[in-house]
Amino acid sequence: MKTILVLFGGCSTEYEVSLHSAYAVLSHMDPARYTPLAVGITREGQWLCYTGDLSRLEDGTWQQAADCIPCTPLVEREAHALLLLDGSGRRLLFDAVFPVLHGKNGEDGTIQGLFELAGIPYVGCDYCSSACCMDKAITNTLADSAEICQAKWLSCVAEEYREIKDGFLKKAEDYLGYPIFVKPANAGSSVGVSKAVDRASLEKAMEVAFKEDRKVVLEEFIDGFEVECAVLGNSDAKAMSVGQIKPANEFYDYEAKYENDNSELYIPAHIPEETIEEVRRAAVRAYTVLGCSGLSRVDFFVTKKDNRVVFNEINTIPGFTPISMYPKLCEYSGIGYSELIDRLFTLAEERMYG
Repeated sequence: MKTILVLFGGCSTEYEVSLHSAYAVLSHMDPARYTPLAVGITREGQWLCYTGDLSRLEDGTWQQAADCIPCTPLVEREAHALLLLDGSGRRLLFDAVFPVLHGKNGEDGTIQGLFELAGIPYVGCDYCSSACCMDKAITNTLADSAEICQAKWLSCVAEEYREIKDGFLKKAEDYLGYPIFVKPANAGSSVGVSKAVDRASLEKAMEVAFKEDRKVVLEEFIDGFEVECAVLGNSDAKAMSVGQIKPANEFYDYEAKYENDNSELYIPAHIPEETIEEVRRAAVRAYTVLGCSGLSRVDFFVTKKDNRVVFNEINTIPGFTPISMYPKLCEYSGIGYSELIDRLFTLAEERMYG
């Protein structure tokens, strides 16, 4: 019997999504094989060992319960323990971590670096690939170097933008053309993403994105379908099936993903079989180039005009909620939720111990 620390919440705009993902993960862990150790991080950054009812994760009231004990992970190499800060000095031992954390401070290499220092196996990509995949400008740079087909793009940091604002906006208009998608370089679930159709909306979109991150990425509009591919594995990574998204909104923003029931998911995607295979090959290629391990969801556009496959982004800790694409794609490919969790723990130990 292995004890798995399931980490959720976090100082991130995707806090609520993490709670729903963690609820699903904890609900599908095989009780005959695993003892879960649920630890939540509040929006303010406090670590709490949670022993209450899982339903309080779903309604967001978990940290109001009396079943929360302040705690902190021990970073002593090979300690593999959680220290309770209730005056008892108790240590709770665990074997591995599933960081069910989305966005900043969870998907960007920070928490991965902590567990790496402590020698603790953890689910998902290592600290380096997590950081590279979180930063869209770095992701795009690496994709360009590997000649992976993607949209034309530009990036800038806030200080640079303030100094050369008019010149940068003119450069974006000339190089990318309207419409332009503007994104925070480091954010997930389409938080802070806007579609600009003229100079006024472009300026507004830049300010919205800068509220989320000091670096912003601008991309040309691709007239196509949004498709997603689940990839699972370490050096022997395999692509699962490909799903297609029909967003309820103009594009697949946060509200369309998690708050609007009218978004539609198709598995398999409604694209030709040869295009599905091309997406699967491209997903493994991007996964490998970016140094991913464990799991990732790789997103693409398929152009309406000629079925061209265009890389969009990669998510190293994709959503695990009941409506999330990653577990659905794995299930369609014959890997049920509980089996998927088993495989992820095995891959985590494989990467740590060889």
